[in-house]
Amino acid sequence: MTAPDLDPDLLKAFLAVAEHRSFTRAAAILNRTQSAMSLQIRRLEERLDVRLFHRTRSGVALSAAGQELLGYAKRLLDLNTEAVDALRTRKREAVVRLGVMDDYGTTVIPPLLAHFATSRPEIRVEILTGLTATMPARLGDAYDLVIAMHPEGHGGGELLRREQAVWAAAASYSAAAPQDTLSVALYPPGCLFRQWATEALNAAGRPWRLAFVSRSLAAVEAIAAQGLAITVVKAGTLPPRLRVLSARDGLPPLPAADIRLHRARNLSRPAALLADHLQRAISELSAI
Repeated sequence: MTAPDLDPDLLKAFLAVAEHRSFTRAAAILNRTQSAMSLQIRRLEERLDVRLFHRTRSGVALSAAGQELLGYAKRLLDLNTEAVDALRTRKREAVVRLGVMDDYGTTVIPPLLAHFATSRPEIRVEILTGLTATMPARLGDAYDLVIAMHPEGHGGGELLRREQAVWAAAASYSAAAPQDTLSVALYPPGCLFRQWATEALNAAGRPWRLAFVSRSLAAVEAIAAQGLAITVVKAGTLPPRLRVLSARDGLPPLPAADIRLHRARNLSRPAALLADHLQRAISELSAI
């Protein structure tokens, strides 16, 4: 035998009568007629095949079955409300996909997103870090926004900040003799800093070897911090355990890079709000 369904409208009518001990007051609260309220209670009783109320001089009171149903009715209606609220919240929640360089993704961007989240908690940001050379081409497909590094004066998008590329090594690093082979830790092909580093060393006639290659910024920094190699970083995101090397250390100069914000076409309002926030915040950081 199939169990009867407990219609939420009938349960709401039941709870209203149970709370106010009156069909008349319950009908007024739910904006229904007294006859409609009575009909709903009768339908619920018929479905359950029990008597839920009995009349008293002061109104109506719950029967034993009504007392038992009371807890279940509240739980069922609370669960119904919870489910509806969860789905409505999910519908309102907006997701923005952001691509960014590894160093910015771990140092510059997180505090800016934390500030953004306090005023826009309904907007969820998904971040992918890595080499950004190919990210702008995937705007609208994989990303809504991309913060990418480009050679100075190139790259399109909106200029957020100019970063100087610098050589970096452990604090204990001692300058190598010009004829000594430099050990260098760099990123995979496609990284602008790798290109600049190899071109600068070759142009200067400095012997060098690629001692370590990784897509992980943390791994490259760790190798350099242990004194096993030198590397290239942005001056604005120089790790605290590394120091900048210069011509006095026998290293050739490196170019500057533009940090640019790229927006997908037909950008959603949540993504536009995040883009404006990042543009403003990073520009303010550059002015400090």
